[in-house]
Amino acid sequence: MRFVLRFFGFLFSIAAMVFVAGAAVGGYFYWKYSQDLPDHAALANYEPPVMTRVHAADGSLLAEYARERRLYLPIQAMPKIVVAAFLSAEDKNFYKHGGIDPEGIVRAILTNASSGKKQGASTITQQVAKNFLLSSEQTIDRKVREALIALRIESTYSKDKILELYLNEIFLGTIVPGRNLHGIAAAALDYFGKSVHELTIHEAAYLAALPKGPNNYHPFRKTQAALARRNEIIGLMAQNGYITREEAEAERKLPLGVNPRSVSPNTANANYFAEEVRREISERYGEKKLYEGGLSVRTTLDSKMQAQARKALVDGLVRYDQARGWRGPQARIDLAGRDWGQAVAGVPALGDVQPWRLAVVLDTAGGRAQIGLQPRKESSGQVSKDRETGIITAEGVRWTGRGIASALSAGDVVYVERMDGAANTYRLRQVPEISGAIVAMDPHTGRVHAMVGGFSFDESEFNRATQAMRQPGSSFKPIVYSAALDNGYTPSSIVLDTPITIEAGPGQEAWTPSNYDGKSGGPHTLRYGIEHSKNLMTVRLAKDIGMPLIAEYARRFGVYDDMLPVLPMSLGAGETTVMRMVTAYSMLDNGGRRIRPTLIDRIQDRTGETIYRHDNRKCIGCDAEKWSGQDEPKLVDESEQVLDPLTAYQMVSIMEGVVQRGTATILKEIGKPLAGKTGTTNDAKDAWFVGFSPDLAVGVYLGFDKPRSLGDRATGGGLAAPIARDFLKAALADKPPTPFRVPPGIKLIRVNLATGTRAGGSEGGVLEAFKPGTAPPDSYSAPPAAQQPAPGAPPPDADRAAQAGGLY
Repeated sequence: MRFVLRFFGFLFSIAAMVFVAGAAVGGYFYWKYSQDLPDHAALANYEPPVMTRVHAADGSLLAEYARERRLYLPIQAMPKIVVAAFLSAEDKNFYKHGGIDPEGIVRAILTNASSGKKQGASTITQQVAKNFLLSSEQTIDRKVREALIALRIESTYSKDKILELYLNEIFLGTIVPGRNLHGIAAAALDYFGKSVHELTIHEAAYLAALPKGPNNYHPFRKTQAALARRNEIIGLMAQNGYITREEAEAERKLPLGVNPRSVSPNTANANYFAEEVRREISERYGEKKLYEGGLSVRTTLDSKMQAQARKALVDGLVRYDQARGWRGPQARIDLAGRDWGQAVAGVPALGDVQPWRLAVVLDTAGGRAQIGLQPRKESSGQVSKDRETGIITAEGVRWTGRGIASALSAGDVVYVERMDGAANTYRLRQVPEISGAIVAMDPHTGRVHAMVGGFSFDESEFNRATQAMRQPGSSFKPIVYSAALDNGYTPSSIVLDTPITIEAGPGQEAWTPSNYDGKSGGPHTLRYGIEHSKNLMTVRLAKDIGMPLIAEYARRFGVYDDMLPVLPMSLGAGETTVMRMVTAYSMLDNGGRRIRPTLIDRIQDRTGETIYRHDNRKCIGCDAEKWSGQDEPKLVDESEQVLDPLTAYQMVSIMEGVVQRGTATILKEIGKPLAGKTGTTNDAKDAWFVGFSPDLAVGVYLGFDKPRSLGDRATGGGLAAPIARDFLKAALADKPPTPFRVPPGIKLIRVNLATGTRAGGSEGGVLEAFKPGTAPPDSYSAPPAAQQPAPGAPPPDADRAAQAGGLY
């Protein structure tokens, strides 16, 4: 008995020594590996990079900006079926273990030993430790450190928090080139075009297959492997009790169903708009905030109006370009012994000119051209094997002034557009050399509803609406006339439309301006000077009121920041942008109040807090909890008054005449109250129209990027105004014909158009707007046209001219 006790005592001593030695070794290794472990407490304040999303005014998605495409979802918002799929695929004992899963380790060892199939044993907690705090190197040291951190994480955070971090951080591949997906929410959108809450069982199972290696289960390159792994996970979900056997059987029979989502400003014809928004956010908050801050940006874009604006501009550019003939194909390819589909697929095509498509001419026999359309790319990025063909008839090339055989030959790569009512008949197209821009704005708030900066963003990202500095020409004249009306002139004031020479100073050549038509017409009213865009009248007017005053008004309206106060500037010789001109005209339209143009209504950070809002008007009474008979809420606009409201309306009334009788009569057919002004610069290098309805301002500009003449007969009324007409006809189609608002104090008096005097009973005349005390006298006789003074001669009846309040 004593021997037995001694023996067991010996064994106990040995065991104790082994235990102490093991504990010492374990303690040493724990001390060694825990010396420089990352601080797991950093997870508490972790803010992962989240994509910024840009929305149109109606909430539709316009663009996304991110280095890592991620939408962060709290665990409470994660659908149970998604959680079930990932737990089944990655860590079925997640809610049972303490960070390390002994059962999983044993299972992995046995599987690796018996089948040779490599199986890992990392828990979700260990993967969080690796993804957030460690590198991805495959070493024993890193695995030990990973396990130690996992234990610490489990002792600090709840299981739900750990799972939330995992599901939002995990890398889930790249289905669209250049878009790396992180987190289940972003992956659901890009793989299936769905919100994470819309995922079905088999879709959730497929996404749960990806963490092990997205490229190993690519839906298009590794389809069979992807199906096998997905079905395996569906089986595990049934085995773990998340779904029934019947559901599993049904879901296994379904295809992958991957349908990559395409998010691009192309879909809203808004490439230029989206890029301008991206640039503004970057300048305001920096690129890190833009690409990682998870901002939610609500823009001012009206998607319907944007499409209308783009169509109007493109049609106008094409109309001008086609009138100047066919320049030849985009490219040429040798078709001998080649698959024409693969050949034409290699030719770069503009991605934002739909419904235009590239095509290669296959044959031109029989008075028609047989064409092969550039194959579309499949979801996998590969060129489709389908081959579409069509024909171009003589009607499709009529605009070129040539026949099929002289315009086209086999191997030509050209743009074509399907003709209306014809299944496979196409019209020949060519990318215009001319460019231009259009901007549509709410004149009361400065919200930009639509902006197109050129024919194709893919061809040129240069935004002619905001970046192109061009001379506005005669479209600047309303600023000159506004300054005059604000400083003593009336719409009926008389100004001479006769030649004038301006001495430039010693040793400098004198400047002798002229009207567009080279003619002069004697004394006319201010209204006539704007309606018919008379340069001579404008120069005389500017000379009288002084260019420093006009420079000040140009600054007030935001057309120029620091205009050179010389007389040629009164004819729009300085350089400005379409956006600035539309903003200036909006201030005339809204009664002379300053507005700031904006493409952004509101920006929220990742937590939903508003960090920017464009509309800073105060709303008195808007915060009332309920209505108890109090006055209705009232918006208080404290914006600066840059022009007398009475002057602004006088200018609006005069510019209505431009549409009714002047250089923009092409807009009359819209049949609604409109006002505006055309503009054409020297040598017709730039063509403009800027105008407005009571609630919508629009500006159109056309010109070559390297300025050259648009043609001897080119004018803003002939080139830009038709584009504005097409846009406004569509944009105002469902709007009532609301008249312009007449401010209190304005007196409307019918006057003679030619003389500005009160119209007699038999005269038609026009209703003219006068400020208090400035109406023309009841009786006045103007000099007949036959008595107009000769150039340079002193004006007759100067005293009567003074009565009219004008400048001779």
